[in-house]
Amino acid sequence: MTARFLSSLTSGIPLMIAALMFVAQPSPAQAQVVVMVNGEPITDLDIQQRSKLIALTMHKSPSRKEVIQELIDDKIKIKEAKKFTIDLSASDVDNAYAGMGARMRLSPDQLSKVLESKGIRPETLKARLKAETAWNALIRGRFQQSLMVGEQDVRSAIPESNGQQADSFEYRMRPIMLVVARGSSATIESRRREAEALRNRIQSCDEALSIFRTLRDAAIRDLVVKTSADLPPALRQVLDKTPIGHLTAPEVTKQGIEMVALCDRKPTTADAPAKKEARDKLYVQKFEAKSKDYLEDLRKGAMIEYRR
Repeated sequence: MTARFLSSLTSGIPLMIAALMFVAQPSPAQAQVVVMVNGEPITDLDIQQRSKLIALTMHKSPSRKEVIQELIDDKIKIKEAKKFTIDLSASDVDNAYAGMGARMRLSPDQLSKVLESKGIRPETLKARLKAETAWNALIRGRFQQSLMVGEQDVRSAIPESNGQQADSFEYRMRPIMLVVARGSSATIESRRREAEALRNRIQSCDEALSIFRTLRDAAIRDLVVKTSADLPPALRQVLDKTPIGHLTAPEVTKQGIEMVALCDRKPTTADAPAKKEARDKLYVQKFEAKSKDYLEDLRKGAMIEYRR
């Protein structure tokens, strides 16, 4: 009986092993190497995944040739960055991934779920982020001097109005909030009236600090210093119309009623918004031109082998 029992167990082992081997084997599409770049493979699965990512992020359907070229470029970028000791760790890539999610107001897990719902593995986006982050760091580091934008170039790029350019200011302010429980419309209206009364009463930042520290369910934050170029146009307009020492108009947000106490506003030599925009645009143009030329040179020396 024991012998028959052992025989029944062992007779199924070859079938179990075969089944496990079948499960473990990648599908032909996954295992198929399409291109070798400096000894690194690009597979059909890589191409399929990158195609989906481009379609999602760029809202276009790229050709297979375009996708393969982008994947080749990524391999070249990572290899060149490593030559200059720029080698992102897994935690560096995770931080970049989390940063992208934060800009979209998503947690890393939420971003992963969005990608997976479109049939895209999170690793596909992380691979793209790794290549671009390393490459950008390399370009900025190697060509820092040649990427600098001169003042004359900036002035020439700014359209002038009546021969004069907009001034730049430095704003010193304190964000203020009256907390309101979510969903309480009556409380919102009550706190709005309270905010308007405080706005009419407060004449300085010191007075605002003293009052809001004693109020229930209220907060006044640390001093914030920003220049004109740091602020969106709508907020700049509000601050420019607000007398120094006074509060901006109450605004209803998810947290409650928010205002800003304007402590000071003075001219500064920092870039005005138009000047900063022109400088940033010129820098991007220089960066993209240098990146393109550098990558083209690297492609010429790369070992690229097309398998099919």
